[in-house]
Amino acid sequence: MHFRIMVILTWVCCITAAHAQTYNILDYHAVPDGKTANTQMIQRAVDDCAGHGGGTVLVPAGVFATGMIVLKSRVELHLNAGAVLQAIAGQSKYLSLVLIDQAEQVSITGAGTLFGSGKSFTVQESFPNRPTVLYVRNSKHVSITNITLKHAAAWTLRLQGCEGVLIKGITIYSHANFNNDGIDIDSKDVIISDCNIDSSDDGICLKSEDPDKLCENITITNCLIASNCNFIKMGTGSVSGFKNITISNCVLRKASESPLHHWYTPATNFITDTITGISGIALEVVDGGQMDQVSISNISMVGVQTPIFIRLGSRKNPTGSLKNVIISNVVATSRSRMASTISAVNGFYIENVTLRDILIKSQGGGTAADAQKPVPESADAYPENRMFGWSLPAYGLYVRHVKNLTLDNVQLQLLNPDNRPAIWLDDVQQLNANALKIDQPAGNTKWLKQVNVSAVKITNTYLRCKTRKF
Repeated sequence: MHFRIMVILTWVCCITAAHAQTYNILDYHAVPDGKTANTQMIQRAVDDCAGHGGGTVLVPAGVFATGMIVLKSRVELHLNAGAVLQAIAGQSKYLSLVLIDQAEQVSITGAGTLFGSGKSFTVQESFPNRPTVLYVRNSKHVSITNITLKHAAAWTLRLQGCEGVLIKGITIYSHANFNNDGIDIDSKDVIISDCNIDSSDDGICLKSEDPDKLCENITITNCLIASNCNFIKMGTGSVSGFKNITISNCVLRKASESPLHHWYTPATNFITDTITGISGIALEVVDGGQMDQVSISNISMVGVQTPIFIRLGSRKNPTGSLKNVIISNVVATSRSRMASTISAVNGFYIENVTLRDILIKSQGGGTAADAQKPVPESADAYPENRMFGWSLPAYGLYVRHVKNLTLDNVQLQLLNPDNRPAIWLDDVQQLNANALKIDQPAGNTKWLKQVNVSAVKITNTYLRCKTRKF
């Protein structure tokens, strides 16, 4: 009996040792001079590792120029501190600097960097033929921890069709080209935590482009996100939709630089800062599909044009659905006249939205003309805050085509006088508002405007007549 146990233990130890083998790319004649093309050397190390049952491919300190590296099942790519895998400049014939495709139990670890050399690729608004830095496709049980990703040619980190992904403690800095999103998620069962993202385009963007697969069971927490577009976004791709999403404990701010997008230039009268994010929280269903069961909480944001932007539209496919959303414990400072918006297209309704414990500090400066401005339906327009123009007729919250809206302890403050109502309701059914704290608009403007509104209950509203400095 003891002999059998010893044999089994010996067999397990041998398997463990085999899986723990390390394959140093220097042993495959990789050259850390930033010039030599090391693609074949690094790929051979990965292939050997996978062929022997798995283990670790080690990238030591140094700059290793390379084309696309394809990781395989049961392989850990470990980048030591000072290690850089650098995309070979100008080559656009590969999908990504690092690709994980139809693999399982793959990890990328360490304190090194994946560098996309994004400035060396042709600058254009659409991104075909420009590789990502890290692309994970149709894979399961993937872990990406602690590494740095810099300067993509297009999106930085993309998850598509995956299940069971952990992204923790990574740093993204991507300001080299158009479409420099931080993380794009079109997968299920994904955890993202403790990340620091600074990107030229959307910070974290959830997408759903497969008609048979929801983007679902996603949790995002404890992240610092800076962007020159949307800080946290769902859409525009929403063919199937989004379900069971939770986002919490994130700090959002404007990007560190703005090399390509200049929102301030065409709207100097409406945006107060030269660099701003577009929307802090953008929830969009415009390509069909559904959005259901979304919880967002404990968010602080500055340097943003529109803190909350929720849109149900009809850009490509028949109109989908957007319902059951709770946004709570949000503090935001807006830098434009584009108020937070909850808006569907005519004939459809966003349903069951709760805003609770929200404090929005608005820039003010809205004119009487802004308050009278008609708002187009823009049913098939690309969904961004400026789709309705550079100003809206409310300074705090504009709501149209919505059923069952709850506003609980929502505070709308003004830095400067504003001639627009704080809240504008148009075709709203079933509003329950309690403990609103509203800065009174300038002149004789009433704080609330209602058009075609039914079943409204408003209790314990506090009006403050003096604007404040903050």
